[in-house]
Amino acid sequence: MDYLLSILGPLAQGAGLTLQVFAITLALSLPLGLMLALARLSRWRGVVSAVSGYIWLMRGTPLMLQMLFVYYALPFVPVVGIKLSDFPAAIVAFVLNYAAYFAEIFRGGIQSIDRGQYEAAKVLGLSYGQTMRRIVLPQVVKRVLAPVSNETITLVKDTSLIYVLAMNDLLRVARGMVQRDFTTQPFVVAGLFYLLMTLALTVGFARLEKKYAVYDG
Repeated sequence: MDYLLSILGPLAQGAGLTLQVFAITLALSLPLGLMLALARLSRWRGVVSAVSGYIWLMRGTPLMLQMLFVYYALPFVPVVGIKLSDFPAAIVAFVLNYAAYFAEIFRGGIQSIDRGQYEAAKVLGLSYGQTMRRIVLPQVVKRVLAPVSNETITLVKDTSLIYVLAMNDLLRVARGMVQRDFTTQPFVVAGLFYLLMTLALTVGFARLEKKYAVYDG
């Protein structure tokens, strides 16, 4: 028991870094994903092709490889040549990756809205922007809650990948303790931390789905 109490502090600090990566990624990737979805549904073929290629690239390559590219290779890219420290590099890679997945979720949600609603809004004199903001997006939010919930929970677990950048997240701290103390108890405690985080998200999204279900007709 004394040992478990002694490792809770460092593991909690590691969990704090994990939550930072999670929160910043979610806050940035959701709006970016929505913008990408709208861009992919635009009438400009060049924009559609560029966004489609971006989404294909982000979804078709491993997140870990993308992180390593941003951290190690980005400084050598002509014109760009940006050197990022570990935390910003991780955030950039996570945001770019998850925005692509959220873009596809939002695109599916937007396309599920009946075209008649767009025509009705046009008859009422609403612009495309007003139609999206007042009519389409409120319905899309309700329809995409389940897939967004799944991706968000996956994001919590994917944050463990930042260990490759030598960041002291929850998993890396736990692994260091296991190697130092020759016991797997830190892994068990780390697993409990992840379970608690995913439980909180599951409960939160379940309440949101229940709230929006009130408006189902």
